[in-house]
Amino acid sequence: MTSAKCTTWVEANHRCLSAELVLARLRLESQVARVNRTPAPDGLAEAERHFAEATAALLEPAALDQLCQAFRLSEFEREILLLAAGLEMDSRFAGLCAAAQGDPARNHLTFSLALAACPHAHWSALTPTGPLRQCRLIDVAPGPLLATSPLRLSERVLHYLAGVQGCDEQLAALLEHVSTADDVPATHRALAERVARAWIDGPGASALPLVQLTGPDSAGKRSVAAAACSLVGIHLWRLHPHVVPTVAGDLETLLRLCEREAALGPCTFLVDAETLDSNDATRSWSLMRFVEQFRGPIFVTTRERPFLVQRPTVCVAVPRFTKDEQRNLWRRALGGLAESLNGQVDHLLGQFSLDAPAIGAAGADALRRYEEAPAADLGRHLWDVCRRQARPRLDGLAQRIESKMTWDDLVLPEPQQNLLREIAGQLRRRTKVYETWGFADKCSRGLGLSALFAGPSGTGKTLAAEVLANELRLDLYRIDLSQVVSKYIGETEKNLRSIFDAADEGSAILLFDEADALFGKRSEVKDSHDRYANIEISYLLQRMEDYRGLAILTTNLKNVLDPAFMRRLRFVVSFPFPDAVQRALIWRRIFPVDTPTDGLVPKRLARLNVTGGNIRNIALNAAFLAADADEPVRMAHVLRAAAGEYAKLEKHLTEAEIGGWA
Repeated sequence: MTSAKCTTWVEANHRCLSAELVLARLRLESQVARVNRTPAPDGLAEAERHFAEATAALLEPAALDQLCQAFRLSEFEREILLLAAGLEMDSRFAGLCAAAQGDPARNHLTFSLALAACPHAHWSALTPTGPLRQCRLIDVAPGPLLATSPLRLSERVLHYLAGVQGCDEQLAALLEHVSTADDVPATHRALAERVARAWIDGPGASALPLVQLTGPDSAGKRSVAAAACSLVGIHLWRLHPHVVPTVAGDLETLLRLCEREAALGPCTFLVDAETLDSNDATRSWSLMRFVEQFRGPIFVTTRERPFLVQRPTVCVAVPRFTKDEQRNLWRRALGGLAESLNGQVDHLLGQFSLDAPAIGAAGADALRRYEEAPAADLGRHLWDVCRRQARPRLDGLAQRIESKMTWDDLVLPEPQQNLLREIAGQLRRRTKVYETWGFADKCSRGLGLSALFAGPSGTGKTLAAEVLANELRLDLYRIDLSQVVSKYIGETEKNLRSIFDAADEGSAILLFDEADALFGKRSEVKDSHDRYANIEISYLLQRMEDYRGLAILTTNLKNVLDPAFMRRLRFVVSFPFPDAVQRALIWRRIFPVDTPTDGLVPKRLARLNVTGGNIRNIALNAAFLAADADEPVRMAHVLRAAAGEYAKLEKHLTEAEIGGWA
């Protein structure tokens, strides 16, 4: 009888597997006949003919043939898989197993039965290092003897033999599928082709190199890896380092399951080591062992430092998208709306360096906003969306300060005001000068904008940073140096690297407050700690020069800073102790317009010899005193508040300061 024509590989594979299972069943029936000393069953020749016809109808190898080739299985190991598959797919196999072993309770497959029933039997198939057990193709149930313990086909392998693809159930909860972008930019496409060539030209699957992807763009590294996998026809799964077990036995199980999945997928894995804590020696060892022992190509992503392993490695630095590539991503995300923004996309490019997912999310938000409110200022909305997209990583590393301060809130001498406005102007026009006018091509270093704000506490250094952030509509982050500086060698640089890398996406303003602890005069090298302290400062200076945003350092003691350090700062703004005229101006502006006042005389209040920060504290405390008395703020309330502030400063109010107030 001629077999019906198969229209798909899945149908042809199923027919081929069914025909071969008939052969496996006949082997079991023959074994039963030998045990019972009865005639062997008929139909072997016809079953072989049907199997040959089914095999000939395949346009590509059957799943079982592909599996045997991938794991280099012997004929006997193939026969064991078939018997195990028969137990899952044909109800007659269980009874035949029981009859062949002479025990109704032993209606399962065992190595002992396979050795007796299969013509190509060999004992090495039973060993832990054999592919059946090492690659977890079959599971051996606990039992007193290995040869008589029940064998069961792995569920993942069973589905694969039936032509059904899908990730292993044990791995599915640990993995994240990484899909290939529809349009990979040229920079990343070239890197993906380089990786694919390294695999294609490699000496063999077992010797294919580890590919280490470095750089600040996490999404870009995943894009390169996925594009490389697409070029060679395999899938990519992302594996987080925190799911890699630290117990040796569990690690071995995960390793073998991943190797099995890589062969059946076919696929490979991207191990995300960017968030790995370098101080976690146990997890670092587990991850390194996993990467070293994985047989086949695999990716590891890090930010800067190489991941040192004892296997062939290809290191690929993945840069951020070029301006043109980002512009194309914005145009694709915004569609026809991009042209209506009248050049504001270039304004975004000058400030934000977002990855492809962030640009896509911002574009989708803008389109939704446009549908809801066509008259909205989409350029302003996009700017704010980009700020939010760039925040998540930095929010966990520094304190974000929400600012509503304006130039009117800042009282400084004219030279200092002019310097601050010059800083704002350089931030606002840097794209024009660096990109359009070509200064970036002349020198790629030193393009960062760094400033030192020096002056006594309370003279407006932080307030000035808030004014700049509000004026330029940028996020302001204050860095707590007590948490950044570490006594452990290399940790300070690591903490600084994390901050600058996270800030690069949105060029936020970084405020290193009270920076004297780290930026004092560099010491002479007397011991290893001095040497590493100087390395920390040098690293910070280099990152400040490379940072595309504004980094502000504040200090109360300008004279303790190293002159070599001062030379590498673009701006130095001195915040003087306010004189009487400036203090009077601060007092005129300190109370909000909605605050009721009565009889306040700014000229008299200015005789208080304190800074703007102290004036703010006095005004706020005076307002609470007045509110508690259900009165407007009067000189008497300010006097009581001033007395409290002076006590805190360990100073005494003098007659020259408060004479004539009452």
